[in-house]
Amino acid sequence: MVELDQFKYMLSTYDDTLVEVRDSLDLDGKVKRIDELDKSMEEPGFWDDPEMSTRLMREAKNLKDTVESYRKLEQEYEDIQVMLEMGYEENDPSLIPEIQGMMDDFVEKLEAIRIQTLLSGEYDNNNAILKLNAGAGGTEACDWCSMLYRMYQRWADKKGFTTAVIDYLDGEEAGIKSITLQINGENAYGFLKSERGVHRLVRISPFNSAGKRQTSFVSCDVMPDIKEDLDVEINPDELRIDTYRSSGAGGQHINKTSSAIRITHLPTGIVVQCQNERSQFQNKEVAMQMLKTKLYMLKQEEHAEKLSDIRGDVKDINFGNQIRSYVMQPYTLVKDHRTGAESGNVNAVLDGDIDLFISAYLKWINLNDKKSD
Repeated sequence: MVELDQFKYMLSTYDDTLVEVRDSLDLDGKVKRIDELDKSMEEPGFWDDPEMSTRLMREAKNLKDTVESYRKLEQEYEDIQVMLEMGYEENDPSLIPEIQGMMDDFVEKLEAIRIQTLLSGEYDNNNAILKLNAGAGGTEACDWCSMLYRMYQRWADKKGFTTAVIDYLDGEEAGIKSITLQINGENAYGFLKSERGVHRLVRISPFNSAGKRQTSFVSCDVMPDIKEDLDVEINPDELRIDTYRSSGAGGQHINKTSSAIRITHLPTGIVVQCQNERSQFQNKEVAMQMLKTKLYMLKQEEHAEKLSDIRGDVKDINFGNQIRSYVMQPYTLVKDHRTGAESGNVNAVLDGDIDLFISAYLKWINLNDKKSD
């Protein structure tokens, strides 16, 4: 049957990709490392250092998950080959929809695991801290900020990730002025580093009585959540620490105590805030760790002379500096200005379907890295 010939040809086009993915994953190296970790867990004293043992167990689980995912992918490839042979032998058209479904599932999983091979940065496996700030556009920008918050929340939910609001500031009339989210999940930072930059919305604003199109901007900053103690010295005299009342989503003791903390690092102008912990002391601890991470990443960027690997480049939150545009009128289009990736389904994108742009970005920076080597 013609359909079977087409499936057979399509499957053959993925032969080299499977080998490429296996080599990129260094599957043999991962299996060897798993054996080493399993043996170390059996040694006396392994649990004497809870922090180290937890880290090694997490590493072992991630490695095993990757190896298992690839082996399942190979098995699906073989299962499709068996189904194709059955189709030729039995000449049964009813097998076509089943083979099509198997092919679609295989291609989707292959693409997902291939993207994982591009997550090779030092902190790509970490959880992420994502901050949104409304820029030019007034109330419309604050509404746009709330829309992006919902988009990233939906994306995280679809990935099975967990989220928590660290800091939140309502817009004066509507929406959100700024919000900081903790997003926990495997490779959360590796995926979300693609989102760092200015996001531009073009639509007929519900806040514009004249019904005219309006453009608004929101900046997105993303950094890895680094738990370990970083080699960063901070002079207390270079800090301004302010307390304020928690407010909005996630805030504890709302309108009761001034437990929220804002720390400004005067030499760099970096500002970090936390309001979701139960006490001022805990909020200060979280904020200080965020500040250490930002300063550490800044130091790494300067040392590496390559900003894109770690943080990207956040510019002014206004026209001409956007990394991505979301146009809702007079036509519908979401376009990433770095990679050229685009989608005409704006509603789906705003509902969390941003993997297209994440994948395109990871491929783009990987290609640029190869050119610069």
